Amino acid sequence: MTEPRTTTKPGRPVLPKAYIPRDVEDGIYERWLAADVFAPDGSGSRADEALPPFTIIQPPPNVTGSLYLGHAQRTTVEDLMIRHARMRGRPTLFLPGLDHASIAAQFVLDGILATEGESRQTLGRERYLERMRAFSDSTRPVMLGQQRRVGASADWGRLRYTMDDGSAKAVRVAFDRLYRDGLAYRTEALVNWCPGCRTSVSDLEVIPTPETGTLWSVRYHLIDEASGQPDPDAWITVATTRPETILGDTAVAVHPDDPRYTEVVGRRVRIPFVERDVPVIADETVERAFGTGALKITPAHDHDDYATGKRHDLPMITVLADDATINDAGAPFTGLDRFEARRRILEELRARGDLEGERPHEMVIGRCQRSHDVIEPRLKTQWFIRTEPLAAAALEATRAGRTRILPERFEKTWEHWLTTIRDWNVSRQLWWGHRIPAWYCPDGHVTVSADADGPAACEACGRPAAELEQDPDIFDTWFSSGLWPFSTLGWPDDTPDFRRFYPTSVMETGYDIIFFWVARMMMLGIHLTGTEPFHTVYLSGLIRDPEGQKMSKTKGNVVDPLGLIDETGADALRFALIHGATPGLDQKFGRAKVEQARNFANKLWNATRFVVGARPPTIAEDAPRAQPDDGRLGPAERWLRSRAAATVEAVNEGMAAYAFGEVTRILYDAIWSEFCDWGLELAKVRLADESVPVEEREATWWTLVESLDTYLRLLHPVMPFVTETLWASIPHRADDPDLLIVADWPSVGERDTAIERRLDTLFDTITAIRNARATARIDATSWLETHVALGDEALPLFRDLAPAMERLARARPLTLSPRGSELPRPSGSLEIVLPGGAVEATVLTGASDDAARLERGRLEKELVEAEDRLAAARARLANAAFVGKAPPPVVEGARSRERELAEQVERLRERLAS
Repeated sequence: MTEPRTTTKPGRPVLPKAYIPRDVEDGIYERWLAADVFAPDGSGSRADEALPPFTIIQPPPNVTGSLYLGHAQRTTVEDLMIRHARMRGRPTLFLPGLDHASIAAQFVLDGILATEGESRQTLGRERYLERMRAFSDSTRPVMLGQQRRVGASADWGRLRYTMDDGSAKAVRVAFDRLYRDGLAYRTEALVNWCPGCRTSVSDLEVIPTPETGTLWSVRYHLIDEASGQPDPDAWITVATTRPETILGDTAVAVHPDDPRYTEVVGRRVRIPFVERDVPVIADETVERAFGTGALKITPAHDHDDYATGKRHDLPMITVLADDATINDAGAPFTGLDRFEARRRILEELRARGDLEGERPHEMVIGRCQRSHDVIEPRLKTQWFIRTEPLAAAALEATRAGRTRILPERFEKTWEHWLTTIRDWNVSRQLWWGHRIPAWYCPDGHVTVSADADGPAACEACGRPAAELEQDPDIFDTWFSSGLWPFSTLGWPDDTPDFRRFYPTSVMETGYDIIFFWVARMMMLGIHLTGTEPFHTVYLSGLIRDPEGQKMSKTKGNVVDPLGLIDETGADALRFALIHGATPGLDQKFGRAKVEQARNFANKLWNATRFVVGARPPTIAEDAPRAQPDDGRLGPAERWLRSRAAATVEAVNEGMAAYAFGEVTRILYDAIWSEFCDWGLELAKVRLADESVPVEEREATWWTLVESLDTYLRLLHPVMPFVTETLWASIPHRADDPDLLIVADWPSVGERDTAIERRLDTLFDTITAIRNARATARIDATSWLETHVALGDEALPLFRDLAPAMERLARARPLTLSPRGSELPRPSGSLEIVLPGGAVEATVLTGASDDAARLERGRLEKELVEAEDRLAAARARLANAAFVGKAPPPVVEGARSRERELAEQVERLRERLAS
């Protein structure tokens, strides 16, 4: 591009030659904050209160640490939707928040305390919670500052925290209501227990880890009913991967149809070490092909065994303590760590002759997400939420279409999970979080209260509050998070925000927590508020490295988003995270994507500098935006308008379909390939041609401004910083605001498809000439005599744009002739034939025989490719299923394409034969 002039009008900034994101991004964000445009009721809002609001409650990132690439991606997706809705005039609320992340925060703080020689136990509950509050206060501004760096246009005045007073009240009221409705209950049941974190954990926090373990075969001796002693010569062999749980066995199970064990069902075997006699039972869930077909049953330490124990009313004996050592029920191994006990048990079984065999066994071990400890199923008295009726309501909402899940394929998994759901264990044996509002009196009565100060007395017997003891456990973090879409808006109080912005619009989150969070928000939202918390669930995929590997610190493939922002700018990161992304699918992310996005921002910057600097001198520097006179527009200007209208239409369709990756592709192609590569190049010729009337040159410039304005508005939700900066440098309409962030979304203009087709023919011709010259290794800057023959419909347009074609194809002199005219073909000339024979061209090179041979080779290759395409087109039309089932316009388009290719093949053959 030629170096443009720059304007100097105060208020319309001069654009520096180079785009350096760090020089503009902080200032732009401060302008947005100062203008108060993020809040729907802010002083800078231009929202139409008559329109329905658009609300996104941000999935609250953990307060424990720094931003990672997944956070940046989700913030970008959410902010993209918010900015789009804001520009469409809707009252738009993007409510930010932070999650106290009880187990995650406690794990991090415990690590910090360990380096200081302290622990939870040495500090005690109150001092520990004081330290945790100080820790979260220190990390909170870090997280919020990082989100601002990404460009989140959130209403920071409405910032919520899952441990603030409003959330605490919502948690108490929600639990109290569930309890009164018979949906919250306390019982002893099997839970996932982490010995390292010393708490029960949710299924989400149990990471299935494939490992090669060992399957041991152990003899359990049958009891001689006459003597009551184990028979040394009669036994059942059971298989186990956890010998330490032998100490808690209360039965051996076999399949009722297994002939190997028909005679022993109903007899008893003796469990070694604990010398316990247990029955041999028949149960249809036993897999006869696994191991020996006989299973040891430990109801207190295995989920499947727990269900078996329930069916057969078996005793449930816990043999592990909270720290995974053997308790008194497992004597003589009491006090040993579970794995040391395993070793000792195997040694003694081997010494007794009862260890029959062992072999490697591929298995999946559940490990804690935080401590990486092996999870132990354990019996604990906990609070549970009865989920079946809640799940039924959530299912009805998605089946009826009141809430849709994107992508739709996840609805099948959603259905499966909610129809097989288990009751939800909400108790956690931690200190950091919302304490369960349940109190127990000495007589064993339970009182649940939503009062912040607790109950005044026991509900059952009237004992005073001083004699009541509150449950020491806290809630699972997902419980308070399950209230997030409405607790953030003031529920359970009937606040103006709750009335105005609930239910919310879209919940964007990762597909990996659809059940653990989305399902709980749906279940709790419907039950507690009477309506679904959102109409759309948008599930993002995971960000992976360029090889498709999951990012992790141990692999060393983690990307620091703030480092990328420092290097390339927030807009480049945002564009790279969205470009090519599809809901529900993981995407590969690498430096190449960010570089492409940075180059795109630079291209747009330079294009805007050209437009600003190319202003005709007859237009005043401070001139307000003017509508170009339609009568002064040439074909290139009409094409620019039409393509901008087409882009608006396509972007609108992509946004409505939540196809944000497709939106970035559309904008990239429209801005780079159409506006910059063709529109600006055509305009340069017209603006520089003083033989063109000044009114027409002014119309060209205003058309450039108009198109650029449209593209900046369309791109703003994805790349807000650079578009805001550039938009400030171009003339605005009288009713435009000062900031692009609250400017109107562009409306769809009129299409001129005829001019689009004709310009496409021109571009195809120029491209074909350039490619032929490149193949012939001709200097790209040299001017060559060129002859073009084309149809009557396109000929006037080519003549009108001949100066531009000359410049872009380096074609001088350029001769344009009607189709069928005889073109000169001296030796070494380049022959061009467009599909359908719509355009034929000859470029005279005066080249040697070597160049002639290169040209003939090019034509032969082009003929082969055209023949292949023709064969494929004819095969498609020969397919009766296609012709019979495809829509008529599609079939007719295929036939038209076949005719064009046939004519191109014929023309190429003629050229090669001449």
